[in-house]
Amino acid sequence: MSKVLGIDLGTTNSAMAVIEGGEPEILTNAEGDRVTSSCVAEKDDELLVGKPAKRQEVMNPDDTVSSAKRKMGSDHTFQVGDDEYNPQQISAFILQKLKRDAEERLGEEIEKAVITCPAYFSDAQRQATKDAGKIAGLDVLRIINEPTAASLAYGFDDEEEQTLMVFDLGGGTFDVSILETGDGVFEVKATSGNNQLGGDDWDQALVDHLVEHLREEEGFDATQDRQILQRISEAAEDAKKELSTKKSTQINIPFLGQQDGEPVHLDVELTRAEFENLTRDLLNQLEGPTKQAMKDAEVAKSDLDATIMVGGMTRMPAVQEVAREISGQDADLSVNPDEAVALGAAIQGGVIEGDVGDLLLLDVTPLTLGIETLGGKFTPLIDRNTTIPAEHSKTFTTAEDNQTQVEINVFQGERPIARENKHLGNFILDGIPPAPKGRPQIEVTFEIDVDGILQVSAHDQGSGNEQSIKITDANRLDDDEIEQMQQEAEEYAEEDEKRAQRIEAVNEAEHLIDAAERTLEETDEVPAEVEADVREAIGDLESTLADEDVEVDEIEDATEQLSEALQGVGEHVYGQQAQAGQPGAGGPGAAGSAGGMGGMGGMGGMGGMGGSPGAGAGSAQGAQMGTDDTDFETKPGEGEDSVEVEYEVKDEDDED
Repeated sequence: MSKVLGIDLGTTNSAMAVIEGGEPEILTNAEGDRVTSSCVAEKDDELLVGKPAKRQEVMNPDDTVSSAKRKMGSDHTFQVGDDEYNPQQISAFILQKLKRDAEERLGEEIEKAVITCPAYFSDAQRQATKDAGKIAGLDVLRIINEPTAASLAYGFDDEEEQTLMVFDLGGGTFDVSILETGDGVFEVKATSGNNQLGGDDWDQALVDHLVEHLREEEGFDATQDRQILQRISEAAEDAKKELSTKKSTQINIPFLGQQDGEPVHLDVELTRAEFENLTRDLLNQLEGPTKQAMKDAEVAKSDLDATIMVGGMTRMPAVQEVAREISGQDADLSVNPDEAVALGAAIQGGVIEGDVGDLLLLDVTPLTLGIETLGGKFTPLIDRNTTIPAEHSKTFTTAEDNQTQVEINVFQGERPIARENKHLGNFILDGIPPAPKGRPQIEVTFEIDVDGILQVSAHDQGSGNEQSIKITDANRLDDDEIEQMQQEAEEYAEEDEKRAQRIEAVNEAEHLIDAAERTLEETDEVPAEVEADVREAIGDLESTLADEDVEVDEIEDATEQLSEALQGVGEHVYGQQAQAGQPGAGGPGAAGSAGGMGGMGGMGGMGGMGGSPGAGAGSAQGAQMGTDDTDFETKPGEGEDSVEVEYEVKDEDDED
């Protein structure tokens, strides 16, 4: 059986490891290095990958690609020589080199791999990572989150129960995860991060500073020549690394260019304090995701047993200090920050292949997933930080009579209004048999696999028709959108809550009007004065809803008036049954309150799946769906991928 290659596909550097004798070991590349530069170039019609590509970047910046990982899952392309490549192809070149070098070191063919990605990678980015592996000739057994992989490396031989923070700041991305470990179980409780924050940004801040220094001191514009900028960039990266161990460094680049016929040299002393001041805004950006992860996991400083530092940037003292202040724990670098993720990937590969036993990894999805429902509301099906793999279903119904199709609009985010979140995709379920609104039963199911990739399906229980969509393409989240979503969710929380309350009030009112009209139609010999009161209350509520400027409390008051009027119908029904000697079963809709009139259980407050009403439905615009209260949720079981199904079913007939 061939070995499974554990791969940390990094923004600036990548690493690989395998299980040898039951233990994870880093493999060196063809150059003898334990990490490989994530750099691809073309020179003299030859494709260069890794250190050879990095070495010639100064002289050949136009045909050299670095940090392609930041563009994974997008439609961005890179020009390399005469060829154009997408991010998956660039990543595949790096993976191919790792595969070749591993085969050379091991003396055997490598076919399978576990590849890591940032915890905050979207579905499209995860799928792009799998595609890169496939292009490279690898069977990607699993995509796992980088912080989770690092925790495996940290706790591989430790059976002690611990609560860990993994603080992962690499070249291009930042992740933080909270995990509980013990007895071979690694359970992620929460994760947060920023896909557009990493060491490259610290480098760029210093480059900008040096360029401005040249402009002010020498009158020299370094931005006009890419080779000059690349020399400054390499010097900035070297200075950043030196300042992790030294209090100051000298940045010296002779003969950088010419100004008025005279050579221009760059010779600047930079202290650690100056560098930290230059990058203070970047350091501050580490706080939000870290605190969010702790909040979501419901842990305090006193609950944490260790803060594991992962990624080359965590060698920077100021970064360690940020982590220490928030977590209350000293930075733990007991596992090499450059190697921990690859080691963890190898361990996961060993678990899958049976080379490593008694380990169970339970990871989570980073953002809430759901659909648009009645009134434009976002109805979650899978909450953020849900353990994966996961499956969750809700049963919806139509919002228009004779509606024969519905549109399923899938969103990801934390805002209560659907359109304020990221639209992931949509599809149409048609062939629904014409029926009164509220009768069809349409089950919508969200499934997230162990790689964090989403599939959505809709099934009409009446006709048996089914449609589905796999959310994998470029309509998924862009690289920097997830962190922005959480910030916006906090910023607009109060406004969103008001809008959500209004949607709920309108939905409840409309459903109550519908229930009241059906109650009058289906109840025999309603006294004229009772019917008049109900119809007057219906008219008042409809007038209230017609006012675009009406306040939520006015809608609720008018809804309550109709609910009270309907109680007269209930009293009439009970009176008839008492005279006939029958048990008080309650009439249709008579026993409900404003949100639960007979037969309405669970159908209020959700919907929004636009569709086309069938014949006889009139010209209702944007025909929509409501929801029934049938929930199906899967949870992790004992085995690696096993699930147990928990059913919570509310029968509408039981509520009458």
